[in-house]
Amino acid sequence: MGEYEIRVAGDGDVDGARAVMLDTVYRDLRSGYVPRWHADIIDPAAAYLRPARCTLLVAEHLPSGEIVATGGVRDRAPATPPNPPSVAHRFPAGTTAQLSRVYVRPEHRRHGLARALVHELTGFAASVGGYTSLYLHTDPAVPGAEPFWRSLAQEVCDERDLPGGGQGIVHFELPLPARVPAVAAAL
Repeated sequence: MGEYEIRVAGDGDVDGARAVMLDTVYRDLRSGYVPRWHADIIDPAAAYLRPARCTLLVAEHLPSGEIVATGGVRDRAPATPPNPPSVAHRFPAGTTAQLSRVYVRPEHRRHGLARALVHELTGFAASVGGYTSLYLHTDPAVPGAEPFWRSLAQEVCDERDLPGGGQGIVHFELPLPARVPAVAAAL
């Protein structure tokens, strides 16, 4: 990708990935760090690098050597509460891959990094096996987030349409690519 390299994060990328994630929750999400929502940010290695069915990707800006974008897959279904029961029922634990922390630093947006990360993450979820659905949620207050996800995924529930507005987030399902058989992958 020209000035950028997207790769699976290693131990040496954890601090840079954490910085991107924390900056995003403070600047864009404006929630700040909330332990029950963001524990994976504090210990990305435990959340993404060690579990077999999880991954964390990073995008490095090659000229600066800085990690400027992240994206992960977690073996985690949406819980109720806080999510609507219909969402939790649709995406059961064990068979749901959750896309998470697809964040790009503002000065590196509009270079195709988020789209490239999502492409790689969906490929990972398909290749690891056992997943039947690919779920994500987004906060529509984040500039550009809702239109981006609408261009790639199917809305499952917009909490703003629920009585009381729920958490105000939008839940999506992404198409899960067909799993490539091991023989074909080796060719």
